[in-house]
Amino acid sequence: MAKKKTQEYGNDSISSLKGADRVRKRPAVIFGSDGIEGCCHSVFEILSNSIDEAREGYGNEIIVTKFADGSIQIEDHGRGIPVDYNKNEERYNWELVFCELYAGGKYNNNDGENYEFSLGLNGLGLCSTQYSSEYMDVNIRRDGQKFTLHFEKGENVGGLHKEKYDKKDTGTIIKWKPDLEVFTDINITADYFLDVMKKQSIVNAGVNFVFKNQVNGKFEVTEFKYENGITDYVNEVVGDQGLSTTQTWSTEQKVRDRKDKPEYKCKMTIVVAFSNKVSMHEYYHNSSYLEYGGAPEKAVKNAFVYQIDQWLKNNGKYTKNEKKITFEDVEDCLVIVISSFSSMTSYENQTKKAITNKGIQDAMVEFLRHELEIYFIETPLEAEKICNQVLINKRSREDAEKTRVRIKKNLTSSLDMTNRVAKFVDCRSKDNSERELFIVEGDSALGACKQARDPNFQAIMPIRGKILNCLKADLNKIFKSDIITDLLKVLGCGVEVKSKANKDLATFDMNLLRWKRIIFCTDADVDGFQIRTLLLTMVYRLTPTLIEEGKVFIAESPLYEITTKKKVYFAYTEAEKEKYIKEIGKEKFTVQRSKGLGENEPEMMNLTTMNPATRRLIKVMPDDVKRTAEMFDILLGDNLQGRKDYIVNHGAEYVDNLDLS
Repeated sequence: MAKKKTQEYGNDSISSLKGADRVRKRPAVIFGSDGIEGCCHSVFEILSNSIDEAREGYGNEIIVTKFADGSIQIEDHGRGIPVDYNKNEERYNWELVFCELYAGGKYNNNDGENYEFSLGLNGLGLCSTQYSSEYMDVNIRRDGQKFTLHFEKGENVGGLHKEKYDKKDTGTIIKWKPDLEVFTDINITADYFLDVMKKQSIVNAGVNFVFKNQVNGKFEVTEFKYENGITDYVNEVVGDQGLSTTQTWSTEQKVRDRKDKPEYKCKMTIVVAFSNKVSMHEYYHNSSYLEYGGAPEKAVKNAFVYQIDQWLKNNGKYTKNEKKITFEDVEDCLVIVISSFSSMTSYENQTKKAITNKGIQDAMVEFLRHELEIYFIETPLEAEKICNQVLINKRSREDAEKTRVRIKKNLTSSLDMTNRVAKFVDCRSKDNSERELFIVEGDSALGACKQARDPNFQAIMPIRGKILNCLKADLNKIFKSDIITDLLKVLGCGVEVKSKANKDLATFDMNLLRWKRIIFCTDADVDGFQIRTLLLTMVYRLTPTLIEEGKVFIAESPLYEITTKKKVYFAYTEAEKEKYIKEIGKEKFTVQRSKGLGENEPEMMNLTTMNPATRRLIKVMPDDVKRTAEMFDILLGDNLQGRKDYIVNHGAEYVDNLDLS
């Protein structure tokens, strides 16, 4: 019986957080997380203020410095944050912006005041970041004065200092160090800064973003600047792999989220291109990257599916009773970047990763439909290429889905595997950490290996004839092969097909693999080597992770059996044969070329192939997957010229192995 708690829950139990504790004790409420993501967002809050200034036309360069000790500095050339006495509020502005939540200069932006379109709206970011810092130093130049402030763990130390400043430049420099007492991790990587600054340079055309990263006492400097903003960015991404020209569409209009809600300004720039090589969809609002999209993403899905579907219908491209396209078919060849701004914005939360404005969404749908319709009318050849590609994507997706369903059906495993796969001989153990699967060549090898194995943990799967060359065969043909599907059933882990057209076929799950080792056991002759190569090719094409994880082995078969009165030697190479003969010396012996696996005695099979204590296994674990792929392609793929070149360059190395009898 649980012990009854004695503490009371009464009137004195309610308390409120005050001052810096409002952030320091609950950082996730403001930043979305108390881990590294929240720490990163606190940096973005400071950067946002500098970006808002640059967008208003004050300053065209922002410098971000990451120091080796984890401190960060952001410098801009804007007007400088107002920090002197505020008569209206009867307080100093530095108290409001650095020490007061919900205080700022961006609440009346819909009335045409400062920051008509701004990243920061809630008056939380600067204060919250200050509260969550180990320290923060502020240097501001404005109104012919230089202002300095110092904070420690959310508290001001020393008040406001100001002195005359004769130079004409203005701006703000803020240096701080995120506090490990607030965040669980403050080790922000350089990659984060590079990513966020590149994104901001994309949507803030003409602004130069400079990142300085202190490494070993020196600063590595990286700069980002896109003169034409997102248009330059899309052209950079598409390069020479476009199906269409790049389209840039812009509009500015007044919208409202509901009839009874006030109007607000919204402007948007949309850059669109199509490619069958690359795909990208990025949405920004008031410069904030919308990781989860929200309204713009919904608008894009609606407009593009509608307009392309209309074109396909009007031009008779659908077959009878064919289903219409989906956005999945469009996005596979769509490159789109949207940068929108509004004087009123509804974000899903303080981290600004999605917007929910219904007015923006409706305006964007209408605008996109209109522009797409005009674009298709004015450029009919491009329209046909684009829409045909979307139709190809759709039909490929549907074919892939049919294949996926068939694969799933074929690969559905059962506890009683012996009833599902002909001639498969399972082992007793159900412990996947010790089970071994021997894939052998033919029924005769099955018999010998079955007698030689340890039935507790060793299973046998015979191959009936030669399997398909999986590098050359298409997926439909591969998965119609009983030999291959039976093998995959026995493996139990599914397949992974790294192909754009067949991405939905990737049903691979390493956790479902039923074996510790998969061992290819074939005769030591030309046919055996070919079967082994085809098996390896199948694994490489359909389940390459098995090779990468070191699950695939080759059982070495001896070439010679050397018998003396006292001992039997098994030589796996010519050099070993000569070594054993020299070791035997004058004692009488016989040398016999090893027979096929099916002709070997069970005792010999156990000794040379099955017994973990005496067998020889080669782990298939390529260090260079790319080189392996190239070699497979040369020897077994469609690279005919590569195969010819290889024969010319290396053919002489194999002359001794030719069977000219």
